[in-house]
Amino acid sequence: MAQSAVQANAVSIRIACQAFGISQTCYRYQAKLSSENSEIADWLIRLTANQRNCGFGLCFLYLRNVKGYGWNHKRVYRIYRELELNLRIKPRKRLIREKPEPLAEPTAINQVWSMDFMHDQLSDGRSIRLFNVIDDFNREGLDIEVDFSLPSERVIRSLERIMEWRGRPDKIRCDNGPEYVSAALTVWASRRGIQVSFIQPGKPQQNAYIERYNRTVRYDWLAHYLFDSIGEVQEYATRWLWTYNHEPPQHGHRRHYAETETGPGRIASTLRPLQKWGDYHLD
Repeated sequence: MAQSAVQANAVSIRIACQAFGISQTCYRYQAKLSSENSEIADWLIRLTANQRNCGFGLCFLYLRNVKGYGWNHKRVYRIYRELELNLRIKPRKRLIREKPEPLAEPTAINQVWSMDFMHDQLSDGRSIRLFNVIDDFNREGLDIEVDFSLPSERVIRSLERIMEWRGRPDKIRCDNGPEYVSAALTVWASRRGIQVSFIQPGKPQQNAYIERYNRTVRYDWLAHYLFDSIGEVQEYATRWLWTYNHEPPQHGHRRHYAETETGPGRIASTLRPLQKWGDYHLD
């Protein structure tokens, strides 16, 4: 309005600024587009293309904590909105629930491990299983075992392999699956001096750490690709697990990361999500 008054009425800039209550610096200010804006936009597009469930918060934390950029969050969010990358927030149904029992939080590594199974299918329709193990203290992924069948013997073998480099846990939390309640696993745990803690049937929230981890596995990569073989799934799982443990974008896990030299991450890799796992390529 001050500029229009100066141009139309031929008044001085000083008088126009006084009339509209602005400074002359504000009057003469011209917005300058920074060359970094295109770089920010490129990073946001790449991150959301690789991780379709990655919202603004994780994108910003990844750029700040993993890549070390010092961009202001308001600036990044403005570009994020201009690119129309916002995720649709599904409204939650409010259910009346009983007050759950508090989940015990470990204070050191190897106090409590959690393990659980996941199910998926290959491109030809064959069912596969994934055996996941994490440390509840820092949410570090310890192993992802993939096969068509994973009986209790395979579970024991996977745990033994982890213990060779990680050490023995005091307790392992799991559900009441047949592989866990088997006599073989019970005898093995007794010989190793490990307590097997079973959750109550129908209450997966008592094993919330591994359930949250399973969601990350599925939405970060398992649901994004079609795999043709067990070997392809195992190869991707191994690569993703390294990135998950060594590139953590969250501020909350930095303490655990510094103390244990490992920590969780959410940005999987530079793979472009295509229809087939065999069609991927690196940037």
